[in-house]
Amino acid sequence: MVSITLVLFERTGLLLVVAFMLTRIPTFRHLLDRELGLKTVIYHAAIFGAFGIVGAQAGIVFHDGEIASRFWVTTLERGETLIGSHLVAIVIAGLLGGSYVGLGAGCVTAVYFYFLSSDTVIADMLASVLTGLFAGLTARFFSNERVIAPAKALFIGMFAPIFHVCLLLAFTESPDQTVALVNTVGIPLVITNSVAIAIFTTMIRVALHEQEKETALETERALHITEQALPHLRQGLHRDTATKIARLLYDELKTAAAAVSISNTEHVLAHIGLGNDHHRPGESLKTRLSQKALKEKEMQIAYTPEHIQCQHNGCPLQAGIILPISQSGEIIGLIKLYYRRPQQIRKVDIVRAEGLAKLFSHQLDVVAAEEMKSLLREAEMRNLQAQINPHFLFNTLHLIQVLIRVDTSLARHITVQLGRFIRANLKSTSRLLIQLEQELEHFFAYLEIVKVRFSHRIAIEYDVDDRISDADIPPFTLQPLAENSLQHGLKRAKSGKLSIRVKKEGERIYFEIRDSGDGFPEHLLDRLGKIPLPSQKGNGIGLYNVNQRLVGMFGESAQLHFHNLPSGGCSVSFSIPIRHEHRDATSSSSSPG
Repeated sequence: MVSITLVLFERTGLLLVVAFMLTRIPTFRHLLDRELGLKTVIYHAAIFGAFGIVGAQAGIVFHDGEIASRFWVTTLERGETLIGSHLVAIVIAGLLGGSYVGLGAGCVTAVYFYFLSSDTVIADMLASVLTGLFAGLTARFFSNERVIAPAKALFIGMFAPIFHVCLLLAFTESPDQTVALVNTVGIPLVITNSVAIAIFTTMIRVALHEQEKETALETERALHITEQALPHLRQGLHRDTATKIARLLYDELKTAAAAVSISNTEHVLAHIGLGNDHHRPGESLKTRLSQKALKEKEMQIAYTPEHIQCQHNGCPLQAGIILPISQSGEIIGLIKLYYRRPQQIRKVDIVRAEGLAKLFSHQLDVVAAEEMKSLLREAEMRNLQAQINPHFLFNTLHLIQVLIRVDTSLARHITVQLGRFIRANLKSTSRLLIQLEQELEHFFAYLEIVKVRFSHRIAIEYDVDDRISDADIPPFTLQPLAENSLQHGLKRAKSGKLSIRVKKEGERIYFEIRDSGDGFPEHLLDRLGKIPLPSQKGNGIGLYNVNQRLVGMFGESAQLHFHNLPSGGCSVSFSIPIRHEHRDATSSSSSPG
């Protein structure tokens, strides 16, 4: 019994070698992912069926209870029985592929036993077919596992040979001879088959674990490289950033690549690694593969020194991968990974390099999109300022026109105030943010003009905290709000009051402009500042522009709030942070206009 067990283990070992080769088949993963179409079922049923035939051929032929030496079994004589490991393949087919694959593999193996024409043909055929079906049905209880655990496979694998020997006893024509055979091979068959099934499932789990681990490591490395390279990519592709990116790639890939080079569409920008004594930045791109990569926008692989086209004798770089990188659909440069020998360029290196080039290109696209978004946002801000400023200019010029006829002194005073404001305006229009102190000076200049224009009708009150200089605000924010109160809240009143309040509240500056006029129409309160409204409905365009700038700069927390006061009139308020993280660098050094 021991000798038979060892022989079966030896021959099962050969079977496991075939099984390991089976796991290398790319479509084998479809079984593990349960992606079973008709084509996949037929294909793998045939594969495992052939695997079962090999297992049968690797078995032992018994003749009258003795082992008969046979190299290739094509037919069996009377009194001969073939005992092999064909059920191993069928059980695995059912456990991995389900009942259809298991049944198909069992049928293929059964056809083989039919042509052997042995005394045990009925038992062998039934064992093959029913084992595949039962293994597939059993697999449903472990459908949540990608690969069944080896311990479970070991337990399930015991039943197939037991079922087989039961069928041998049931369909035998020579009971005494069959009982003797079962007593001889029963236990070795159960042991070798169950262990082989457990070993095979272990092989699959180990192979998948190693593959998934390698994939995870490569993915983590690629993401780490792109994350580290992003700050450099934001600065554009030039010699300094190219050197830093090349150094980053070389440090991460030096176990595989011997050197890293980065170039634009005309010249080499950086070269790190072997060959840096003659591969120098500034050299023009002359190699045929480089030009081909730029033209076709596809990866190129140099497998010979002739492809590298290095004119330096003894250059250690004998092969390389050339990867184009793009921005907004246009090729802007190349990444070259050099190797000492072409044999070092593995499939994983090609896939990793191609993935890095795509990630870099996507990062450059994101950078370009962010820059475009910033430019568009700045253009929108400029447009909003251009829409607001004419309100103040038109009203002031009209006031001067009136005052020239009645009071030249006041006209001269207002003209000076207007000149100061326009001069400050010219300084501020090139900035998205200015110091709050500067904005208040502009605003107070505006209110000086208002005092003259409405001196007999409107009183202006100030409540301004003197601790608010350390804050930034979009230019020309306060003036349109006050103008709205004057033109629409107090226009029809014989007398009224305009109150300006600026206070520090925690880490924010609070602004409020009140008037004692008619207030806003109730049906417009929830729409003001959110959508542009025609001017005859409450200066909605000017308020909308101010609100858009505040929200665009500081977020929703800085939006305008509109309220009608119980005592009459309305209130427009908002708040901004004391320190804004995107503060205009030039505004801090400018002086008030």
